[in-house]
Amino acid sequence: MFSGETVELLKKISESHIEMTTNFLNSSLDNLNKANPALFKSERVEELKNKISKSTALSQDSMQLFTEYVRLCQYTMAKSIGMEAEPIVAPDRSDRRFSDENWNENIAFDYIKQFYLLSSRYILNLSLENEHIDKKHEKQIEFYAKQFTDALSPNNFAATNPVVLKQTIESKGENLIQGLNTFIEDLSRGKGQKLMTRMTNNESFEVGKNIATTEGKVIFQNRLMQLIQYNPTTKTVFETPLLIVPPWINKFYILDLREENSFIKWAVDQGHTVFVISWKNPDASYANTKFDDYMLEGVLTATDKIKQETGINSVNAIGYCIGGTLLAATNAYLAKKSRKPIKSATYFTTLVDFEEPGDLGVFIDEEKLDALDVDMEKDGFLDGTTMATVFNMLRANDLIWPFFINNYLLGKEPTAFDLLYWNSDSTRIPAAAHSFYLRQCYLHNLLREPGGIEMNGIPIDLSKIKIPTYFISTREDHITPWKSTYEGARLMSGPTRFVLGGSGHIAGIINPPAKNKYNYWTNNEIEVDADDWLDNAKSNEGSWWPDWQKWIKTKAGKKIPARKPASKLKALEDAPGSYVKERIVSD
Repeated sequence: MFSGETVELLKKISESHIEMTTNFLNSSLDNLNKANPALFKSERVEELKNKISKSTALSQDSMQLFTEYVRLCQYTMAKSIGMEAEPIVAPDRSDRRFSDENWNENIAFDYIKQFYLLSSRYILNLSLENEHIDKKHEKQIEFYAKQFTDALSPNNFAATNPVVLKQTIESKGENLIQGLNTFIEDLSRGKGQKLMTRMTNNESFEVGKNIATTEGKVIFQNRLMQLIQYNPTTKTVFETPLLIVPPWINKFYILDLREENSFIKWAVDQGHTVFVISWKNPDASYANTKFDDYMLEGVLTATDKIKQETGINSVNAIGYCIGGTLLAATNAYLAKKSRKPIKSATYFTTLVDFEEPGDLGVFIDEEKLDALDVDMEKDGFLDGTTMATVFNMLRANDLIWPFFINNYLLGKEPTAFDLLYWNSDSTRIPAAAHSFYLRQCYLHNLLREPGGIEMNGIPIDLSKIKIPTYFISTREDHITPWKSTYEGARLMSGPTRFVLGGSGHIAGIINPPAKNKYNYWTNNEIEVDADDWLDNAKSNEGSWWPDWQKWIKTKAGKKIPARKPASKLKALEDAPGSYVKERIVSD
């Protein structure tokens, strides 16, 4: 075993050798350039110097990794004889993969953990050391390199996971047998093409029974949506109804999981007459359904039906994620048509400027979208499980590998968790609508450009939107980064309030006041730069919901006697309706 002094001496000798060789090569190139400038053009010399510099950096990185490996061996030797020693590397505090005490207390597993962390850090750094790669492809390389290193984590293998080893010994291997049977079942559920790993105990939940239970009626339906009106819980309500436009890439009941964290129930309790669009889970016959159709047969039809039901000419509207993108496009369309069925707009984690689209951007380029179009053309839709896999890959250490370990290595049944049930309840997406969205918004970023896209044959301009607007984004959102949503908020011409919540795309939005979790930032000004906005923002404790309620009250009109659902239109069925219950994967 090398002593510490020997390691440092080896390191200094190697660094000196690298520096001397680099200086010699650079000096030689300079001399050659002076001797024959016609032959050795300065541009070529600089290119060679850059390559030498990169090679030098790589050599130094390799030497640094070698040094850290040696130090790790010294650390392990010291621990093995009872000496105190500081770890060479430690996982991030948010990394739950190595939470079991054996990863720290058992010398062998401690060594495996640190060896992995050192190696994965080296691979991730190495993947980015190329100045000729543009920013977009750099993110793609970083993403796939991380997928690779995450997959090779020692806790994903039975032989190097202390929890799995203990379970295997205690059960005499029954966990591995059960895990293999579960693996075969999940592969069968995916028809041999996909591994349909269960994230929760699906039998513990039923839509309309113990989730999505806020009472109401379906008062209208067409081929694309059902319109739900919820029962009032207050004696009086605001005159202006509230319409919620959820995304159609997943189901609306993320806003109505359980009574204690239901935004829908909370909004009803605040005195709003709440209407929600429940999108149809499309099949192959919807292949040619366009983005415009979601506006015409969805949002605008809903506002017409709400007017018929309530007698009120306008609504306050909320759009969540792609539902918000649709709402913004609809508002720009209405501005062009000089129609005003929408009085104000609230956007939950919504992108309208896709210049920096976050982690999803790694899947967006011409080649990938061409391949996706070919796949969608076969079926007429994008299978929701594909989209779910994409979102799960963005957080593989939270949404893929823990379930792999629990189900297949530990041989356990997944726990019952309503959020994960919703996450697994996938929807299909019509081919035409999805291709338009990905190409026009994500790839070409045309929604932000005046006249960049057309809705129902009319060029639209977001800057013509003059209605009051409320943007709520979340600081840790990896799907719709808050700084990108902020840029979208700046495109609107009307009075705009931007609020930044804590946590991520789901938890930051579904944050009821009673839990008093996270915090949120407010700033009454819309500044040019997002960082300046945050620097001058005020931090507030707890949920942002009351801030929104204070804002929306000024747009909601006077109080009137509470409205019961279907007083004018016919009640078709009880909430949450039948469209939301259509599952594409059997349990």
